[in-house]
Amino acid sequence: MDWTAGDLQTLSQCFMNTLSPDPLPRREAERSLSLASSRSNYSLALLRLVSDSALPEQVRLSSAVYFKNHIRLRWSPSPDDTDSPPLPLPEKDQIKSLLLPLLLSSPPLLQSQLSESLSLIGKHDFPKLWPSLLPSLVDNLRTSSLTCPPNYPSINGILGTANSLFKKFRYQYKTDDLLRDLKACLDAFARPLLDIFLQTARLIEEVSKGSNLGLDLRSLFESQRLCCRIFYSLNFQELPEFFEDHMAEWMGEFEKYLTSRYPMVEGGGNPPVGAAVVDELRAAVCENISLYMEKNEEEFKAYLDRFASAVWSLLGDVTQNPSRDRLTINAIKFLTTVSTSVHHTLFAAEGGIRHICQSIVIPNVLLTDEDEELFEMNYLEFIRRDMEGSDLDTRRRIACELLKGIATNYKAEVTSIVSSQIQELLTSFSTNPMANWKNKDCAIFLVVSLSTRKAGSGGGVASTDLVDVQSFFTSVIVPELQTKDVNDFPLLKAGALKFFTLFRHQIPKDVVLQLIPDLVRFLTAASCVVHSYAANCIEKLLLVKDEGGKARYNSLDIAPVLPAMMTNLFAALAISESEENQYVMKCIMRVLGLADITPQIAAPSIAGLTSILSEVCKNPKNPVFNHYLFESVAVLVRRACEADAGLISSFEASLFPSLQTILANDVAEFFPYAFQLLAQLVDLNRPPIPATYMPIFQILLSPELWGKRSNVPALVRLLQAFLQKSPHELSQGGRLIQVLDIFNGLMKSASTEEQGFFVLNTVFENLEYGLIAPHVAHIWFALFDRLQKRQTVKFVKSLLIFMSLFLVKHGSANLVDSMNSVQPNIFSMILEQIWIPNLKLITGSLEIKLTAVASTRLLCESPVLLDNAASMYWGKMLDSILTLLSRPEEERVDVEPEVPDIAENVGYTATFVSLHHAGKKEEDPLKDIRDPREFLVSSLARLSALSPGKYPQIISANVEPANQAALLQLCTTFNCPII
Repeated sequence: MDWTAGDLQTLSQCFMNTLSPDPLPRREAERSLSLASSRSNYSLALLRLVSDSALPEQVRLSSAVYFKNHIRLRWSPSPDDTDSPPLPLPEKDQIKSLLLPLLLSSPPLLQSQLSESLSLIGKHDFPKLWPSLLPSLVDNLRTSSLTCPPNYPSINGILGTANSLFKKFRYQYKTDDLLRDLKACLDAFARPLLDIFLQTARLIEEVSKGSNLGLDLRSLFESQRLCCRIFYSLNFQELPEFFEDHMAEWMGEFEKYLTSRYPMVEGGGNPPVGAAVVDELRAAVCENISLYMEKNEEEFKAYLDRFASAVWSLLGDVTQNPSRDRLTINAIKFLTTVSTSVHHTLFAAEGGIRHICQSIVIPNVLLTDEDEELFEMNYLEFIRRDMEGSDLDTRRRIACELLKGIATNYKAEVTSIVSSQIQELLTSFSTNPMANWKNKDCAIFLVVSLSTRKAGSGGGVASTDLVDVQSFFTSVIVPELQTKDVNDFPLLKAGALKFFTLFRHQIPKDVVLQLIPDLVRFLTAASCVVHSYAANCIEKLLLVKDEGGKARYNSLDIAPVLPAMMTNLFAALAISESEENQYVMKCIMRVLGLADITPQIAAPSIAGLTSILSEVCKNPKNPVFNHYLFESVAVLVRRACEADAGLISSFEASLFPSLQTILANDVAEFFPYAFQLLAQLVDLNRPPIPATYMPIFQILLSPELWGKRSNVPALVRLLQAFLQKSPHELSQGGRLIQVLDIFNGLMKSASTEEQGFFVLNTVFENLEYGLIAPHVAHIWFALFDRLQKRQTVKFVKSLLIFMSLFLVKHGSANLVDSMNSVQPNIFSMILEQIWIPNLKLITGSLEIKLTAVASTRLLCESPVLLDNAASMYWGKMLDSILTLLSRPEEERVDVEPEVPDIAENVGYTATFVSLHHAGKKEEDPLKDIRDPREFLVSSLARLSALSPGKYPQIISANVEPANQAALLQLCTTFNCPII
């Protein structure tokens, strides 16, 4: 269907409304765009908006972003993703014909989005299904480079597109297909890339000397940067022959950019105007030489000394201005790579390591004015860069990584020099704390960053050779923690709290308990970083485990400060900018999971949490905070109601308004959480559940609710809770048919079939067979059809578990007869081809018990296997049971996951997050059977007593020797002989 001018005007207005600060028009616009995306040629309509220069820039940019996301979703969706059918081929062809010309004629902001879109298409189609793209790029590059002067806006657009396309060579595993694609790109693009790189280099020389060529130096440097990024992609997998042959040309220019200065763009101002574009080029050069140092060390060694000298000199000239961070980081990374290579002797010169520490490390570790500003103005970004375990590159962290690299070969010298430097910094602080507080922060940072971590309980145990941890903690850290003013020198307080958190395992329990009141005080700090670090420290302390896995801290340890702790935690969430502080909320969750929840704690806690929930429902922004918020509610409800069931009704009264708001206002982000909390509340009630839940049950059965896959696991969880607590409700109003329709819908997609089995299992576990019997044939039809079309390990395991549950709940006769009523003797075929060979794949203690007991009952009760003609299958079934029960999981189960199943699950698992504290409590359907091994041998003993001499012969002929030995051992253990 064509898009009229009116349609495009409406679409344009929708994009304007998506930028509204008011959530109501924004949500309405998002809904309208979602509906529009299902119309044919939607992507082409978006491109028309992008190309319309008369439209506001934000509309064109929003259209480009939506186009990119539409391509990501619809260009090559999963075959099971029925919600996102692939774009028709004619529409794809039109997009391919329009995209590159539009990209090359668009301004930079739009170019960036369109380039990403082209890259997304290229990920699937390039080069095989888009053979014209690379020749078009090369032709346009040649044409643009031959104009007078060369058209660098167009050249840079082409290079930016090629850069996006070739990035896949950095991140994908080396395969024959990838190498074939790489060869095609090298054959077509390596020579043009070198040509434009050398041409631009000459032009930079001429313009820098004053030639008036009508060219902007910034565009020339940007062109060289893009050439360097393409160089990185094309060289990432291995050293191509073309680049090896022309290495001298590339390296000569690389060295020049590291050693030359360009006053025309770098001169004037602080920071120099235009310096950033040159620094970006130098940073890209440093990445390229680091790549060659890592992967092509032999070919690169002839250039190493020159580049090491150039980088060292460059670092000496680089200022602390944040605009030069990336250059500094990449340059230090290069030296770090050299330090861990066979060429580490470059650092062995007398005084070399001390010079590195004093001239490179300490200047980059000392706090800058920009660090202080970030600390005050953007606490989340500061924490993101600073927090233990961050993988973000910062000057501070990468400078310490250089020391770690050098310590690989010169540990004693590095330890001695850095320890001495730490003492000098602390001495400097002690002489004038007001003026030299940054030196103490630097000392703490060095100890923290240069520590090593080994695997251990509670997040890993840190250690260091630089200082004695307990002595350093007592003399340097504790004074900061015990100062009366929690707002005094906040950066130092943050560093002290980080040290405490990192070395929490080494600090004795009695010392920690003395300091917990101080940590509680720091929750009131005005600095968002400080109270976040205090919350994080408390949360991490509560996870510490001693040897043997026993938790070091228990509810009694925090009981004296619990009221103040909870008060201060909720107060921290009232501080400006900290209303959605994920570290504070995670701490609330952890404390509620450990503390004794009395009514005096439960009442203000649920009031505080529901108040926060009502606020975030208005405009959900922080998914991590929101997750811990719902986890906090779940753990509070679970632990409080388990201790006092009388609290359930008060929790329902508190939570129902918020949950109803989520459902009524279509706060889709919170649907899975709301359903899980409702399931938890249903679980906690004793049958019959209150009538207030029944409208929810009826809504739950509506097919529309199941359309969004991210809802499915939580809906299944809620449906299971209803079926377990009110199974009699299914017999009314055709509800069982509605539930089975849900099951059928879930079985149509591989990504939801496991959830379908959860529904089916719950029905068969909780309903009488008389209610189920009229529908069993339809269930088998659905399962056999699915089995015939696509037999995956996941499906087979789920089918085995379902058949086993059917058998133990409703008898082997009903199982066999109902299956054979669909197709004569199909049970014997399933037994032979599915049950016996795949029983060994079952994992999970309850699942193993269930399937082993069901298989044993088949073995000893079912006429199908007790028939003399089936003696071989009887023996094979016993062999499979013994494999399941006697061999470790790693011997009988292939640990490699099925690749297709991983991809299929992305559809909902990427947006569905399970609430740990609202999880379903697994029930054992065979509580009366203590041990499936004992059940097996006792059942065999009774059976063999009826026909002495028959079964030992069958066992000898059909059971593997290892399993025969295991059976003999079990018979001896449980005193159950088979005769």
